[in-house]
Amino acid sequence: MTLRLSKEILARNCVIKRCSLGFYLSSVTQRATLISNQDTELVVSGRSIYSSVSSISYEQHRNSSTQNFCTAVHPEKLCWEGSSRAAMLRRLEVALKEHQVNEVWESFIDFKRLHGFPEGFLIHKLITEMCYSSDPYWLQKACDLVLVNLRERSDLLQSDILTKLSLSLARSQMPKPAMMMLRLMLEKRNLPPMNVLYLVVLHLVNTEIGTHLASNFLIQICDHFQSLRAKKSDHTKLLQPDTMIFNLVLDACVRFKLALKGQQIMELMSATGVAADAHSIVIIALVHELNGQREEIKNYKCYIDQVSAPFVQHYRQFYDSLLSLHFKFDDVVAASELILQICDDRKSLPIQRDKKNSQRSYLVPIGSHNLKSWLNVQIVPELLQRDSVLKLEGWLETAHDILDDMEAAENPMGYSTFMSLLTAYYKGKLVPEAKALLKQMRKAGLLVSLSDEMVASTCLSVVDTSACRTSASSSTSKSDLANALVQEWRDEEETPRVSDLVNALVQETRDEKEEISSRVYQFNSSINFFCKAKMIDDALKTYKRMQELKIYPTELTFTYMIKAYSSLGMFRNITFLWGDMKRNMENGNMVVRRDLYEYLLLDFLRGGYFERVMEVISYMKKRGMFADKWMYRSEFEKLHKNLYRNLKASEARTDAQRKRLEFVQAFRKYVDID
Repeated sequence: MTLRLSKEILARNCVIKRCSLGFYLSSVTQRATLISNQDTELVVSGRSIYSSVSSISYEQHRNSSTQNFCTAVHPEKLCWEGSSRAAMLRRLEVALKEHQVNEVWESFIDFKRLHGFPEGFLIHKLITEMCYSSDPYWLQKACDLVLVNLRERSDLLQSDILTKLSLSLARSQMPKPAMMMLRLMLEKRNLPPMNVLYLVVLHLVNTEIGTHLASNFLIQICDHFQSLRAKKSDHTKLLQPDTMIFNLVLDACVRFKLALKGQQIMELMSATGVAADAHSIVIIALVHELNGQREEIKNYKCYIDQVSAPFVQHYRQFYDSLLSLHFKFDDVVAASELILQICDDRKSLPIQRDKKNSQRSYLVPIGSHNLKSWLNVQIVPELLQRDSVLKLEGWLETAHDILDDMEAAENPMGYSTFMSLLTAYYKGKLVPEAKALLKQMRKAGLLVSLSDEMVASTCLSVVDTSACRTSASSSTSKSDLANALVQEWRDEEETPRVSDLVNALVQETRDEKEEISSRVYQFNSSINFFCKAKMIDDALKTYKRMQELKIYPTELTFTYMIKAYSSLGMFRNITFLWGDMKRNMENGNMVVRRDLYEYLLLDFLRGGYFERVMEVISYMKKRGMFADKWMYRSEFEKLHKNLYRNLKASEARTDAQRKRLEFVQAFRKYVDID
């Protein structure tokens, strides 16, 4: 969730101190104004190499910091010791030790103006101090400092500093600078530890912009991983993403209806050899539902049908997605059979594989079984019914983050949730964390009358009772936080309500007039098959047949064909499809989402069609869509870095070259190159 920018930096009172020598200095207020000017210089000096800082700077903070300072100059004496390097370093170190971030920044600016950057360990401490602040103003200054240091002293900053800063930025809902820090690390072929990367991504995907950035970043990680794997590099394992990262991003793609991006991430999951778990299967089914891909979901069904009875409930959404697609394809027979199967599953156990087979992995094709040269998702049946996958086991820091986010949004959690987390802290012997949470609870008016010792004793007694009860029934204990969530789920299940199946059917009836024709789904399914099989001529014939029958193509129709042409390097053909898309949009027959615009932009960039590139950018601007300029700039520099770099318009030999130069220069300006 997006956090509002916090309070402005308050002006300090003008404090005048007299020193023993006869040199003069203006008041501290005037000095602060000069510092603010120096801040601007610090930021500007970093733009030549990372010009994207300008797009994420919080200028309102920088401007407001100087408005309340008085401008009068009061001459006072300055002692020689006060201006010496050693004294200024001592002042900076003391401010860091006392965690006075305003004083730290002023001391740093003073020192840098006279002596340049201080030692590396002080830079690290300075950035770390800013990371502890929740104020976007100081977090942005930390970013600016990182970029300037990378320009002047590229080997100074260690990955742990960038990791801390990226996490702090993500928690403060500043996705653009947070992603910049992650991308700087990736350029050095380094990533945060996976448990930290989980948290960064978890915060990023709270918003749609953060989801766009997180998905693009995951695509970049996979590209680097595949490149290193092809070279058999020793660094390959360091960049291999895992199932949890894919699940977080895929889930966000579903929440924000990013069908094409979800499809890309799912295919990369296959390409990198990452195995799907129970959560993955449900999310993948939702992605297929968004894309109208019934055959793809059916490929997983035989494996889901064989999970143990206690876990069938977890896959309810999987069956809902398949049922929804049966209705969209107007396949009443298949829908009826599935409904009967779901009802029968409540009365009988599914067929079980033997234990040996449940532990082996299977490859499920993303598409028809007839396509031998396509991608497959790796699944292990045992993972589809593993208890640790389906229930929360720990993640206490993440749980605490969620409580903080809910409280910041003025929608705090209830007493039982706080107590569950508190008990889990005591159970894990995390006393400092428990005390911090208890302090937070008392601010919210909870447990005010009880001492710390009484609360700890109560929680520990609950832990002991739970341990005794659990040891009698199972050798594996569940956390009390998980118990609370499970109980909440049970209470919800016991509440009388309309079943999800009935809700789906009711929704189908309500939206019947707005639903896409089943014939469109059937045509799209055929086009998708031909495109994946590289049978582009057959796909084109099917597309033309739709036009002959006056059946309007959908966004998915164009998506399948654009991806097929792109995989074959036929970028010129994509320009023809782009023309058809514009006509359909102008006639009100189709709406194009952001991820398809971005896919088009990157394809035109790869093909060198800069006029089309700027045209797509214009469409995105008009619709207020977020643009990942860093990614576009990176793609340009990889393919066209020196294109027309020194050519002037007056030197162009033909009108066509002059026109192309104009669009290349427009793109360079758009992504802040040169």
